[in-house]
Amino acid sequence: MKQLILIRHAKSDWSHGLPDHDRPLNSRGRRAAPAIGDWLREKGLLPDDILCSTATRTRETLALLGAKAPVRFEPALYHAAPETMLEILKTAAGNSVMMLGHNPGIAALAEDLLETPPDHPRFAAYPTCATLVARFDIDDWRRLQPGTGTAEAFIVPRDLTD
Repeated sequence: MKQLILIRHAKSDWSHGLPDHDRPLNSRGRRAAPAIGDWLREKGLLPDDILCSTATRTRETLALLGAKAPVRFEPALYHAAPETMLEILKTAAGNSVMMLGHNPGIAALAEDLLETPPDHPRFAAYPTCATLVARFDIDDWRRLQPGTGTAEAFIVPRDLTD
């Protein structure tokens, strides 16, 4: 059995006039990421392998999540298509893998991987810091196929504050 924790980066700051890749998180994003990290720890949903886009906002999100596992920063995850994300996921080594990326690719990957989407009104939009936890009945990530995942949980930061 394999577990995927699929996270879109937290809310970023557009005010600095920086190139897209270099945009940091804004204050809302800096509050959301630790809240999601706390939720993951409370649920015992801890990764043993992390795949992360090289963008500043994904790196900051990861740092604020407080996840403790080996990290591989993947340049190809920056604004990746779902097919690219899937190919990178198939190279993962852990049983519980956290992947941090960007929309629209991450939303499309989440939809593609699941047999049935979670019953959550924000799943299709996959807002910033949205987090899907999915399980797959496989013993090796190289065997991962679209439409085979079971959604165990889906949460957005607003669920934790309302």
